[in-house]
Amino acid sequence: MSAAVRSSVAKPKKRKAAAIADDGDRNAARVAPSGRDKKKKRKKNRTAGEDEGNLDLDAGLNLALANMDGQLLSDHLAQQVSRFGTDLSSVELADLHVPAGAIRDSSSFGKGPRSLENLPTFLEAFASGGPAELGAAPKDKGAPHTIVVAGAGLRAADLTRALRKYQKKGNTVAKLFAKHIKMEEAVSFLQKNHTGVAVGTPVRLMDLLDNGALSVKNLKRIVVDASHIDQKKRGVMDMRETALPLARWLTRPEFKERYVDDENPLHLLFY
Repeated sequence: MSAAVRSSVAKPKKRKAAAIADDGDRNAARVAPSGRDKKKKRKKNRTAGEDEGNLDLDAGLNLALANMDGQLLSDHLAQQVSRFGTDLSSVELADLHVPAGAIRDSSSFGKGPRSLENLPTFLEAFASGGPAELGAAPKDKGAPHTIVVAGAGLRAADLTRALRKYQKKGNTVAKLFAKHIKMEEAVSFLQKNHTGVAVGTPVRLMDLLDNGALSVKNLKRIVVDASHIDQKKRGVMDMRETALPLARWLTRPEFKERYVDDENPLHLLFY
């Protein structure tokens, strides 16, 4: 057989191999998700408060939450609890539900972003007695009228500094979080001091309430530090270790009955 003949026989094999390779590439393209498909999937899995366009990393804020009314906030928290509480039963999930009617609508607050600097202005806008009420302490020790809930100790420390304007002789802003503050120290503080405003993390707050050191008999409002995000774009409702304890704190029996009590209401605000 001549070289020309051998060449003519080999060529179809190359074309067949090339065709198989082309088919393989096309099949791989059909199976492997494209960058656009991945982006669509990520977008679909995001909750209402996680749109990248609403995240201001420089300010450390999720801007979407400021525009949510009670229903949207209730839905958002419920979605996050369901997302992280995969080991919970339907009954347990229902027990952690915060109804829309329990959340006071603060979407009309238009005095700047929900930053540390604007927190006192926010509190005064939703306290009937304004600065005077926030600067006063109940007669009972360890029984604040306002509790601000943060996701972590470092953030709680920042919030405490932002609220120092309400601290004066006979009225101390309480630090009820685990960062550098032992449980026994927090108990001792509450037993010895009058406090109008307290700042804490969910687990520590629940522990203090359970052992009787923290009293909620004078509590008028709970404020969740919801808009703040860390460098990983996560807020208090965006992590399992904070979202579930937050829901457990907000759905305490002592609170749930007062959310709908017209005579002795407890206001729930998301900042």
